[in-house]
This record gives sequence, C-alpha cells and structure tokens, in this order.
Amino acid sequence: AMLGCALLLPTVLGEDCPSQCSCWSLGEPWGTGVDCSSRGLRALPALPRLTRILHLHNNSLASIPAGALDSLGHLQELRLWDNPWHCDCHILYLKLWLQDFSAPALARLHCAGPAPLRMKPLGQLTGNDLGVCTRLLPTKCLQFFWRDLILIAGAVITLLLVAWALKLSKKLVCQLHLRSRRLRRSILKTH
Repeated sequence: AMLGCALLLPTVLGEDCPSQCSCWSLGEPWGTGVDCSSRGLRALPALPRLTRILHLHNNSLASIPAGALDSLGHLQELRLWDNPWHCDCHILYLKLWLQDFSAPALARLHCAGPAPLRMKPLGQLTGNDLGVCTRLLPTKCLQFFWRDLILIAGAVITLLLVAWALKLSKKLVCQLHLRSRRLRRSILKTH
C-alpha cells in the first residue's frame, strides 16, 4: 500500500505542475506550492487549481493575462517582484487583482516601461498613466458597431420578409374567399 501512495503522489502533482516549474504538496486539504521563480518565464504557465503558494519572482513577465489568476481561489502567498512589468493597459488586471489580494505584494512591484513610467510603483498608476487604454477602446467599439449593424440589418430583413409573407398570405386568403363565394353563387344559380 505504501508503494501505491508513493507512485500516486508524483503523478497527481505531475499532471498539474507546469513543466517549467517545481511543485510540492502541502498535504491534501491544503493544496500545492508552485515555484516558477528564476526560470526566464515570459508568460504565465497553466497553474494547478489548488495552488496555495506561487513564486513567480525574478522572471521576464511583462504582464499577466486578464482573468489568469481568478481561478486560484486557494492562493495565500504570491511573489511577483523582479519582473519587467510593462505598465500599459494590460497591467490593469494585475494591479486591480493585487489591490484585493495583497497590498504589500502590490507595493513591491515597479514598472520597467514604458520610459516615462520606469520605476513607478504599480500601486500608484493612475488612469492618466495608462492613457493607451483609450486608444484601444475605439477599435473595440468599431467591432461592436459592425456586429450590431449586421444584427440590426438581419432583423430588419427578417421583419420585411415576414411582412411580405403576411401580405401575400392575406392576398391568397382573399382570393380563395372570393373564389369560394363565386363558386357558391354559380352553384346556387344552377340549382
């Protein structure tokens, strides 16, 4: 039985543990520790859902994709310092997430770029600093505009077709009604 347990534990961790990192079990109810520090990472690897401790310091991370940390509901310790954070609108998710998770962790992070924001603490970034976000907005608005325009055009065409079909069906009903009257009259006249 002891051999079965020894074989099972690494497999469970192996399935979840990112290949670039090392993982250790904190015991079943407590989850997993994941050490991805000093690995030259440029992107966040897929992390075990039960990650409780996460070390990502001393890498080449410039931002964290929006929503990437939301599934880590068991996370208690996160180390992110010594990464070249690029402070444009893509950093906003990390800033807001860390405001909720850990103010001290946020206080340790500084922008590496763009040049005007170099060494500025992430926690002190304002809407004015992230002015690039306003430039991203019109593109998204345009996408929604064309999508909505196509949907509206489709709805209008459908309504016109329905109206035309109703008009045609009324015409047919009227013609059938008139024909049946004429038929009745001609039957009555012959009898």
